[in-house]
Amino acid sequence: MSTLLESLARDQDHTIAETSLGPQALAFIAIGGGAALAFVAVSSFMVSLGLPLADWVVSALCYGAFIGPVYLLHRRYSFNSSAPHGRALPRYVAVQLVGLTLAAMFSFVAYGVVGLPSVAAALVVTGLTSAVNFFILRIWAFGEG
Repeated sequence: MSTLLESLARDQDHTIAETSLGPQALAFIAIGGGAALAFVAVSSFMVSLGLPLADWVVSALCYGAFIGPVYLLHRRYSFNSSAPHGRALPRYVAVQLVGLTLAAMFSFVAYGVVGLPSVAAALVVTGLTSAVNFFILRIWAFGEG
């Protein structure tokens, strides 16, 4: 295993509870934001290749390719977790699926009920979904208990 992967996957000496919320949130935002930018670049590039798949399928496959690396980065840097991969990874994937559902619900409210302009609605949806994901990941997916 490469040194980088070993540093991402190694067991940690302390638990999430010993790490303060601020640094965790900053790491979560940096990793998530970086992954979002990378996804946009990779997905746009892959769609531009004109593969014999529907664009939405290509984009979804690109998104799926980011799940593993982002999981490892969040596990190591955002949450400094030593939770077993057999427990944490399925929970991480479940949180991602719940996040998609929440984003759809928040979008319905922001766009359809409140009638926010597109940029404001997108910011609200992203902020709310990310905040809920952060706390569920912190407590449930990467928590030590």
